[in-house]
Formats: sequence, structure tokens, C-alpha cells
Amino acid sequence: MTRGTTRTAQRGRSGPDSQGLLDSSLMASGTASRSEDEESLAGQKRASSQALGTIPKRRSSSRFIKRKKFDDELVESSLAKSSTRAKGASGVEPGRCSGSEPSSSEKKKVSKAPSTPVPPSPAPAPGLTKRVKKSKQPLQVTKDLGRWKPADDLLLINAVLQTNDLTAVHLGVKFSCRFTLREVQERWYALLYDPVISKLACQAMRQLHPEAIAAIQSKALFSKAEEQLLSKVGSTSQPTLETFQDLLHRHPAAFYLARTAKALQAHWQLMKQYYLLEDQTVQPLPKGDQVLNFSDAEDLIDDSKLKDMRDEVLEHELTVADRRQKREIRQLEQELHKWQVLVDSITGMSSPDFDNQTLAVLRGRMVRYLMRSREITLGRATKDNQIDVDLSLEGPAWKISRKQGVIKLKNNGDFFIANEGRRPIYIDGRPVLCGSKWRLSNNSVVEIASLRFVFLINQDLIALIRAEAAKLAPQ
Repeated sequence: MTRGTTRTAQRGRSGPDSQGLLDSSLMASGTASRSEDEESLAGQKRASSQALGTIPKRRSSSRFIKRKKFDDELVESSLAKSSTRAKGASGVEPGRCSGSEPSSSEKKKVSKAPSTPVPPSPAPAPGLTKRVKKSKQPLQVTKDLGRWKPADDLLLINAVLQTNDLTAVHLGVKFSCRFTLREVQERWYALLYDPVISKLACQAMRQLHPEAIAAIQSKALFSKAEEQLLSKVGSTSQPTLETFQDLLHRHPAAFYLARTAKALQAHWQLMKQYYLLEDQTVQPLPKGDQVLNFSDAEDLIDDSKLKDMRDEVLEHELTVADRRQKREIRQLEQELHKWQVLVDSITGMSSPDFDNQTLAVLRGRMVRYLMRSREITLGRATKDNQIDVDLSLEGPAWKISRKQGVIKLKNNGDFFIANEGRRPIYIDGRPVLCGSKWRLSNNSVVEIASLRFVFLINQDLIALIRAEAAKLAPQ
């Protein structure tokens, strides 16, 4: 019992001391292992840096402060951007060139990676440059397709297949634009030998509507074989649509697939008009020097052989219309004096009844001034100025001078008006300025400051005055 208790007591005393020693030994071994790991990592970094031949530098930012650029810098930057884009298209990534420095993240990756030689970058794929070149080719092709429409291409193909003559196609086919013979030839050769243009043209023609294709095919030119078959139809005969339909059934290989009996009949009539049928002959011109003209041919016509086709119904209608018009004219002549009275009452321009003392009349819209002396004055009457004809009675006369003008009758029977005011006087639309005069005739229109008058002359009294003046002249 004593031995067991002593052993347990010794064990109990030595328990905590031994546990502390174990912990301290473990901590020392952990720190030693950490220092060894760090030293090994530092050695690996040094070895990798020595192997790559680079020395790790201090980390710094690669960003720069933005500022406004001047014009010359803008141009240089645009050129630099275009050059970098070209380099990027060739397969080299910008920012990863051999001369550029690696970033901090790349340095870490390099330090962690094993020291293995870097494989060379692969050469740029030739397919990229070919794709860039091919992308520019359709742009050049579409420029040539501007004027030539798919309908024009189909017309050109059908016409050439029918005639085998580009000159006849240029003269006989109506395209959407006016193409020259050279343009037609170039287009036909392009459709034949240029694979890109022919492919695009075929794709465009396949997209045409069936009705548009049928309309284009109906405009195809007639071949020589077709015209030869049509010329056999006699000009004296009167063929119908059944005749041309039978011709189509008898020669299906000779005629174009879109030909109809109506189209054949229209072309046959055109050939007959130009004397292109087999039984037609063109009359030659006379061999003499004198060529028959229209007047000579008219002289050769015999008037007695001309038939006068009389239309009795038309002649009867013309005589009835003539009788009706004459009756209306006679009725208007009888009613003329009634209309004259109505017009005079509305306008106030009736011919005045002159007496033996009135030489002339200056008729206005409201007032009629009688001229009974050889000289009268026109103007605006005031308290200090008395005149013969006061124009203020006719209307607003504040623009008229107090003494605007004078009308005189000379011995030969002529009337003259003299302007003595500041404003001009218009006689039949002609201005008479201050200090000038103008001859007045019967029915002359006198306009003074927006007031209009008609000057009427007593012709009987003036004729007596002229006769007396003529008697006194020889004496």
C-alpha cells in the first residue's frame, strides 16, 4: 500500500510540470518550422529572381492625371489610337509587349510559378487578315450596283439571249436609266466573268415578284426567227388572235416562252406599218431630180372626183342654232335703251343736256360743275380765297391747294388745263406737274388728290366757235 501511494503521489506531482514542458517544446518547434518555411520561401524568391534576371521594384501606380488636350495632341493621339488598333488586329495584344514592365499581380504570379522558360507567343493567325480584306470587298461591289436594278439585269439577259447583239439591245430595250452602249457592254461582261457581281445580281433577281418577272419577260425583244415567222402572215389578210395562237402551237420552240397571241398580233401590225412583211414592197423614190412634194401632189388631185359627204342632221342643227342666236341679238338691240337708262341711274354718268351757254361740264360723283366762261379756276374755297369750282363739295379736299389749276378755252376750240398747285394733276393717268399744262379732250378723266372727274365738251357749241374762228382767220 505504501509503495502504491508513493507512486501515485509522484505521478500527481510530476503531471503539471511535464505538461508545461511539452507545450513549450511544441511552441519552439512551431516557430522553428515557421522560420524555416519563411527562409525557404525567401530563398525560392531569390532563386526565381536570379533565374529571371529581374530585381523586384517598389510598387507604384501606373495611372496618370487627365487634362485637356490641345489640337496637335488630339491629332497625335488619334494617330496613336489608329496604329494601336492596327496592331491589335494583327494579333498582338497591347500592354503585353516585350518592352513593357509587368504589373504587380504578374510579378506575384511569376514569383510563385516555377522557374520554367516562357514559351514564345504564337504567330498571328493568317485568317484574321483575310477576314479584314474580305469585309472590304462587298463595299466596293455595292457601289457598282447603284444604277443597275435587278429588273435591268433581267431585261439585259433576256434581250441578249433573244438577239445576241448588244447594239440592238442598247437601241431596243428601255432600262430604268439611260445607259450608254459602253455601260451595257461592261455590265454584260461583269455578269459573265465577275463571280461576285453575278452572284449578287442572281440573288437580287430571285427576290423579284413573279408579276414583275412576267412584266419584264413580256418586254423581251423579238428574235430574227420570230420575225421571220410573223412576216409570212400576209398583209392583205386580216388575221385574228386564233391565227397567232395557232402559230404559237405550231412553233413552240421558235417563240419566247412569254409570248402571247395578243403580243404577236401587235408586233405583226408594227411590221406591217413599216413594210417588213414578205408580200410588201417599198416603193422606190423617183429617179429624176424633181422630188414630188405636197403641193405637186395636191395639184394632181381631181376635185371632181372628191365626194362631198353632206350631213343633213348636222346642217339642220347649225341652221337652228344660227336662227336662235340672231333672235337673241335682235331682242338685245331692242332692250338696249332700257339698259342704258339703268346704267346711267347707277353710275350717274349720263350724257348731259348742254344749253347754249355751257361750254363744258366737269362731272364728279356727287357734283356737276358747269363751265360757262372761257376760263375757270379749280381749287379749295376759303374765306379769303373765292374760286369758280370748289372741289371740296365733291369730297375730302384737304390735300388740294386753294388754287389748284385753271381750265382755258382757246380760240381754236381746244381746252387746256394748267396746274398751279403743289400736287400733280393726272389727266387720263398722265401726271401734269406744277407749272405745266395739258390739252383736255372729250371724256378725259381728271384726277386731283384722289378725286376723279370726267370732262365733257359741248361739241355743238365748240363747233360754232371754231367756225367763227375760221371766218375771222383770213381777215
